[in-house]
Amino acid sequence: MYGFLGHLQDEQVEAVVKREPGLHMYSFKDVDMILNDEGEDSNEVVLGTPSDKSEILHLDEYNSAQKTNGNICSSGRISKLVTPFGKRSNKFVVKLKIDNLPTTETMNGMHHHENLEDDIIKRIQPNKSYSLVVHRSWLEPGCRFIYDRIEDRFNALENRIRNHAAALVASGLYEEPVDPSVASQKSIFAVGMICCDGEGHLNDKSILLQSSVEHSGGQRVRLELNKLSHFSVFPGQVVGIKGHNPSGHCLIASELVDSVPLSFAADTNLRPAKKQALDEEIQATKFPSSPTEITLIIAAGPFTTTENLLFEPLKELLTYATRKCTQLLILLGPFIDSEHPQIKKGTVDLSFDEVFRLEVLRMVQDYLGYMGSNAQVVIIPSVRDANHDFVFPQPAFDLDPLDIKHQITSLTNPGIFEADEVKIGCCTVDILKHLSGEELSRHSVDGTPSDRLSRLASHILSQRSFYPLYPPAEGVPLDFSLAPEALNISSVPDLLILPSDIKYFVKVVSLGGTSEGEEQMKKCVCINPGRLAKGEGGGTFVELKYQGSPDKMNASIIGI
Repeated sequence: MYGFLGHLQDEQVEAVVKREPGLHMYSFKDVDMILNDEGEDSNEVVLGTPSDKSEILHLDEYNSAQKTNGNICSSGRISKLVTPFGKRSNKFVVKLKIDNLPTTETMNGMHHHENLEDDIIKRIQPNKSYSLVVHRSWLEPGCRFIYDRIEDRFNALENRIRNHAAALVASGLYEEPVDPSVASQKSIFAVGMICCDGEGHLNDKSILLQSSVEHSGGQRVRLELNKLSHFSVFPGQVVGIKGHNPSGHCLIASELVDSVPLSFAADTNLRPAKKQALDEEIQATKFPSSPTEITLIIAAGPFTTTENLLFEPLKELLTYATRKCTQLLILLGPFIDSEHPQIKKGTVDLSFDEVFRLEVLRMVQDYLGYMGSNAQVVIIPSVRDANHDFVFPQPAFDLDPLDIKHQITSLTNPGIFEADEVKIGCCTVDILKHLSGEELSRHSVDGTPSDRLSRLASHILSQRSFYPLYPPAEGVPLDFSLAPEALNISSVPDLLILPSDIKYFVKVVSLGGTSEGEEQMKKCVCINPGRLAKGEGGGTFVELKYQGSPDKMNASIIGI
């Protein structure tokens, strides 16, 4: 029966090829081969290919383990078919490198040993496992969403303005805000949200300031920024404005305050116990304990090329992580990308959840099984994941049936966790790209260059929100019944991971130091790892070694 069906299938394939000569046909044999073929070119020396015998041994053992650990795509069958991704010439090319550590140290603490037995022992007993602590999640798998009301939206925006105003007043640097829509010849101080007068983008004539209901009944007034030498504003941004309104129709700004001192950034409406915990956390950032060292790899989806659903880039990434003995791997969605051609056309035989579990999670399980119990993987979903809830904020993946759940941490989107006391924030919605399209800025007249990527990232930190833009960009399913707590950034993290379609980067952003007695700046490493797969080719990921401070870190953006 199998021979008859196989012969019939071959005849059908030949008929299709005759009708469309340029069409590429892939069989299940070809799929198996592509994921497991060692290929005739495996011995070629290309950039990033391991030349050390110990590293080659690691790769051989891992590939062998993949073939025997039940991977559904492992068959050992041989074929000459090679995908465009498989034919790329340069592998693991360093696109950008930041080196703040002594040159004698290497990424991940790797050293070249001549004794292969030492390397085998190192793999069996790798570095210690990191202690992962997930900050309280306001979202649970299966939670109700898209039930937000107009009241929820109003309360979310109103609370942002009131909390920002309270924090500025508490700093002692600014007076109690007043109604900016009332005519006054004297200088006043007002706090409100930047809005656009119309449907288009912000310009000099369309900037409005909406104050809180408490101070102005929620009235809007035109805001003029012509007297400012430099500024950067966007819709939804909460700012403090010093200026005057002689006519009652236009507030002429003389100073714009777009952030609050770190000591007063906590939500003033928090319960006493929670506020005390945040105060202790802020004190810890001022007087850090002994430096913590972590080494990790960060990659964001898509994890497969647009040509197929073979997840070749993901396999290459896991192979690289195996060679580096990486103990912490952060994978950010989309995993089953709803924008993938085959997903959009619905030509996949399996359900989206089955593809996720049988392809993506199976590879991750094989990687963890090979690396041992100390290795850990953090997974964050995306609103582009076809197998998950289309809502933002987004609950974590439900991974209960997994045998190695203790090694896989499923995080909400956005989410915050700590790895050995290093606080890491993650958000897979492309807020950087959305802010880039809505921001209105003016550079300083003295000609000082402005780092736009750092400025975009700093907006998220200064606004204390993973998504401060309002109205949200088209396609972002923002649910205001879930947003206030889930989007809040109570304190500045050490690392902020923001995957985006804009150019990859690793930037150190400084905040704070604006209040009396608060001379120390809080620094945050903002990371855009890029996309692991771009079109039919490979993209980029980040390898990072962090020793308690941005001044003591190595970071590499690597093209796969």
